[in-house]
Amino acid sequence: MKRTEEDIVLKLLHTADWHLGRRFRAFSEEASIKLSRARLEVIDRIFSEAERHQVDAVLCAGDLFDEPQPGKEWSDGLVDLLAKRQWKDRPVFLLPGNHDPIQPDSIWVDQRFRQALPAWVTVVETAKEYTLANGCALYAVPCESRAGQLDPTTKIPKRAPGDERVRIGLCHGSTFDMADAQTNFPISKDAVIDRGLDYLAIGDTHGFRFIPPERKQPPTIYPGTPEPTAFDERDPGSVAVVFMTRQRRAMVNQRKVAAWEWEEASISSMTQLKQLATRTDLKNRVLRLHVDLSLTAPELEEAERLLESLAGNLARPGMVGVLDLHRHRLELDVSNVAAWSSQLPPVLQATVTKLQTAAADPARRLAAQRALFHLFRSTRKAS
Repeated sequence: MKRTEEDIVLKLLHTADWHLGRRFRAFSEEASIKLSRARLEVIDRIFSEAERHQVDAVLCAGDLFDEPQPGKEWSDGLVDLLAKRQWKDRPVFLLPGNHDPIQPDSIWVDQRFRQALPAWVTVVETAKEYTLANGCALYAVPCESRAGQLDPTTKIPKRAPGDERVRIGLCHGSTFDMADAQTNFPISKDAVIDRGLDYLAIGDTHGFRFIPPERKQPPTIYPGTPEPTAFDERDPGSVAVVFMTRQRRAMVNQRKVAAWEWEEASISSMTQLKQLATRTDLKNRVLRLHVDLSLTAPELEEAERLLESLAGNLARPGMVGVLDLHRHRLELDVSNVAAWSSQLPPVLQATVTKLQTAAADPARRLAAQRALFHLFRSTRKAS
């Protein structure tokens, strides 16, 4: 049946796992700063989605900071983004997660931070019921420690007989529909039914997912992290926009908000490398590139030029936003050295012969290849 605007009693934006302040130590300092900043920048796009869909409330389901005591730049940055919106009838609920639980020394009890938040922003300090638009009920349960074995949804009261309100749950924890699920704040996959909820908003897993995948009504949703944090995450970069009908059915829309995409690729031919260098979608990409090539000296020179165009240098930015280059299997093919060394002076030809012999020794192979390639480039430039 087609839904009309009059049939919608509640509009929500559900987000989680911002991980403000996260550091990316596997990358260079410059790249790490880019990716850390992106975690704050995406929040502005999240709030724009809330305005675009004219939602009645924004539910932020935990791990909003990467640690209980983030740097001042991250808490101040969040305050600035919230204050810029000047919302009055669109409450925002900030739920502590297991990365940033509400504890005596956490950001959530920092009075300077709390007093700077707009009046329409609520920090969920304890399990509590809140009233949303049109009398709909929100039951929110924060994390009070980094780890726990109790299902947070057990703190949500079951639906009482005769209660026909739309009931929303908000908590943070892990479910058991995946083989590698961890038992940290375990949430039953049937909690949404057991507690009589019409939508269960949760955080922790970094990809957008229904729990379990085959059950759409009533839904339990992970929106995923709004900006990816790792190469192995499945379907990150979204928020959930939810429309609740008078019949208490949730219509869930996955909305992409990420600016960055993470990709892992392997190159085993010059054709593949040349094709990569022609792509136009690399500027906002974190690319882990494995290069497995054995090339002649002229080919290796071209490959180095293409890799530099991807990575950039001190004078020019690279084509790739963040390049994680693994080149330990990029080698010089020494079998055709005679093709470019035959015209060299005798003393250099003798050097080439010695380096070819050294390249046959596994312990000296890479150093000898580098020396041969350096000799090739030097003599070519001299000529």
